[in-house]
Amino acid sequence: MGQLIKIYEDNPAERQLNTIVECLKDGGVIIYPTDTVYGIGCDITKPKAVERVAQLKGVKTAKANFSFICYDLSHITDYTKPLSNSIFKLMKRNLPGPFTFILEANNKVPKILKANRKTVGIRVPANNIIREIVNLLGNPILTTSLKDDDEILEYTTDPELIYEDYKNLVDFVIDGGYGNNIASTVVDCTNDEPEIIRLGIGELKL
Repeated sequence: MGQLIKIYEDNPAERQLNTIVECLKDGGVIIYPTDTVYGIGCDITKPKAVERVAQLKGVKTAKANFSFICYDLSHITDYTKPLSNSIFKLMKRNLPGPFTFILEANNKVPKILKANRKTVGIRVPANNIIREIVNLLGNPILTTSLKDDDEILEYTTDPELIYEDYKNLVDFVIDGGYGNNIASTVVDCTNDEPEIIRLGIGELKL
């Protein structure tokens, strides 16, 4: 059975962060806060954990639109083709923030995630908890938003209720306070001009 762990965004305790990092290194699956809705994810280099996340979402791994959470912009080109100056500047202006940028993937994206896809979604959320976890882990975390079965409430915002629903399915639920109920704004940067393909909480500074 998974555990509920309280972490404070203003001052995340290193001991608790390390507990989560060890869990991820062991192939664990976690639910965590972002600057938008709560997310579910794992270490991108652990294929079995990636498959677990896909099963929880009820999707096939090859067809899933998973994104990566990075600590900052410095590691993004590890997984993407070289960015144009204008796209890099656009991302720099808007990150950390509630955006998912769709970029062209390179060969370093784990095969299980790339499958038939040539793109990768990148997130650098304005949330200290998950960014510090990524920083300590040393590589990105796979992320997908946690949808609710209730059609009126698209996203669950209360971590205790999330824990009740998922405690037998994941290793940790991080209680980082109430989440938002609007997802990130998705920006496709694979063509000459960036295009907003889903309008969420983020207002893009062009």
